Amino acid sequence: MPKMKSHKGARKRFKITGSGKVKRMRAFKSHILTKKSPKRKRNLRQSTTMQTNGEVKNIKRLLQA
Repeated sequence: MPKMKSHKGARKRFKITGSGKVKRMRAFKSHILTKKSPKRKRNLRQSTTMQTNGEVKNIKRLLQA
């Protein structure tokens, strides 16, 4: 049987931390930035962890190689 391949789109968007949480970047930071305040844009630069357990389970399954 051939090797399992990880989902390339998920691999570019998510990382698994050492404790097993799923890390992601925030949305709304790519365009239409003039109307957003500097504080909002600064906060959007920071990464966050995924909260929904069902989604985390799906993402981990996509990332297992």
